[in-house]
Amino acid sequence: MEDTALEIKDITKVYKGGFKALNGVSLSMHSGEIFALLGPNGAGKTTLIDAVCGIVNITSGTVSVGGYDVVKEYRKARSLIGLVPQEISLDIFISVDRTLDVARGFFGRRVDAAYKEKVLKMLSLWDKRNNKVQQLSGGMKRRVLIAKALMNEPKILFLDEPTAGVDVDLRRDLWNSVRKLKEGGTTVILTTHYLEEAEELADRVAVIRQGEIILVEEKDKLMKHLGGKKLILELSESIDEIPDALKKYNLELSDDKMTITYAYEKTGKPSITSLLNDLREENIVFSDMRTEEQTLEKIFVDIVNGYKKI
Repeated sequence: MEDTALEIKDITKVYKGGFKALNGVSLSMHSGEIFALLGPNGAGKTTLIDAVCGIVNITSGTVSVGGYDVVKEYRKARSLIGLVPQEISLDIFISVDRTLDVARGFFGRRVDAAYKEKVLKMLSLWDKRNNKVQQLSGGMKRRVLIAKALMNEPKILFLDEPTAGVDVDLRRDLWNSVRKLKEGGTTVILTTHYLEEAEELADRVAVIRQGEIILVEEKDKLMKHLGGKKLILELSESIDEIPDALKKYNLELSDDKMTITYAYEKTGKPSITSLLNDLREENIVFSDMRTEEQTLEKIFVDIVNGYKKI
């Protein structure tokens, strides 16, 4: 049985004026997993993170971190949390090394040179440790934000859009750093607009829309269930409906009756060869054939727009 690092039960956040940013959100996150929280702008991602971190007060419901209630036992709960916000907020006039020492002290911990060195090397900041923050690139500053959050030695690390504005090479370096954190047992909760980031890193994915969780699923199962590959057949002539002999394939017929779509990477599905033979038997002729492979981005867009049934 997996340890539960974070338990969110039916939380609601209503702001003055009546705006409901969160509406009955429940989530459970395991120790040592990478959990991607996806949703369009204004969906409630940052509000949810702020609620867990104690930055905003929830209206109702409960949140526990490592078994500690974030309201009743907030000191113990917050001692287990690290947060890397979207905004880069650093003292630009001190060195990277000094930044981490200050952060360590803020968390009430003594300076640990060996741990600091480990974090700096993991984030490829070791050679920049004596540089002032103002001398760093935007991507390097984001790494410093992560290093700063890690000075608390958190069990749970929130990364709110960690690679926004970072070039492709630095983004992949940061991905490797996130994997190392997972290997060390840290639970990482990631919000991102880069769907390939979630596809690359996440163990599980949750989709939030208008303050409500509409999907929680293991990424691989999600890709298999809603993704996979599709065979698209452009017909030479329209057909009114899918013949009974082809119903076993669960084919989709387009609105204009000129295209048949077959999702063929699902357990128990008949082969493409079998389908093509049966189409020939039914005298259905196609003029073109192509394949499409679903990505998490396509799945996400479909879910948020209500095209996929969960």
